[in-house]
Amino acid sequence: MSDAARWLLLIHQIPPKPNYFRVKVWRRLQRIGAVALKNSVYVLPKSDAAQEDLAWVLREILAGGADATLCEARMVDGITDDQIESLFNAARDADYAQITEELRRLLGEPHATEEARAGLRTEFERVQRRFGDLTAIDFFGAPGRVAVDGLLGSMEARLRPAEPVPTSDTTDDPRLLFQGRVWVTRKGVHVDRIACAWLIRRFIDDTPKFKFVPGKDYQPQPSEVRFDMFEAEFTHEGELCSFEVFLKRLHIDDPALHAIAEIIHDIDLKDSKFARAETAGVASLILGIAQLHREDEARIAQGSALFDALYEFFAKRKR
Repeated sequence: MSDAARWLLLIHQIPPKPNYFRVKVWRRLQRIGAVALKNSVYVLPKSDAAQEDLAWVLREILAGGADATLCEARMVDGITDDQIESLFNAARDADYAQITEELRRLLGEPHATEEARAGLRTEFERVQRRFGDLTAIDFFGAPGRVAVDGLLGSMEARLRPAEPVPTSDTTDDPRLLFQGRVWVTRKGVHVDRIACAWLIRRFIDDTPKFKFVPGKDYQPQPSEVRFDMFEAEFTHEGELCSFEVFLKRLHIDDPALHAIAEIIHDIDLKDSKFARAETAGVASLILGIAQLHREDEARIAQGSALFDALYEFFAKRKR
């Protein structure tokens, strides 16, 4: 067992009155992503940023005439590291559930006129800001983020339909138009973007490069193609996830890829449209990859190995 401290604990004693001061401190701790171990003990994963955040809260408590202590810790007995991680995931899942509900409401709103789309866009930008704040404190990759990712893509497509993929009269294969490109997508890739990156690298572009950006307001360069992000050339369309859009618009007719597309669809959109037996297992593996790796390239590399194996399974399977 490692002797290194994994956690930072803020232990405070705040008098019950005045109540507004306790609420003020509680809200500050919520904003930085801390969770309560006990009523007066809050925890964050150890990092320089977390230590700075908790130090500011400590100063605020002391300035208010109360008492607080900040310390490093590792769990020896009682609650385990895994149980603490579960506390963080439960807190973020509750937050993601609220965003999911809000996005589903927005998806049901009328959007036929430009005026309606403008109103929806304002509300959607508010939800995006909230999502960005949550991902910054989602320290262990809570499962609820996957559903939000899919709904964000659907909402982006609804507000501004993707531009048509350019066609050429000189080729029957539109994939030849997308060679040697820089493929741009949002940071923090999950199931749809991981699968799309694998599809691009193996079946579309022989020499692709990938770039990961914050997403909104990104201005692409002439050689860049965006996917699964706002105003992307390839993104959600109607009830299709981005992976499905690639197959449809590039005329890729491969039964094994369409089987994978059904799995990606159900994980990403959470609508159980296809209900394939493999979906739950793939969802768990993708979540594990996201929890194991913070870097997007590492997630894509590990996910690509998974989809390589899945493709071979479907390609050789007799129906």
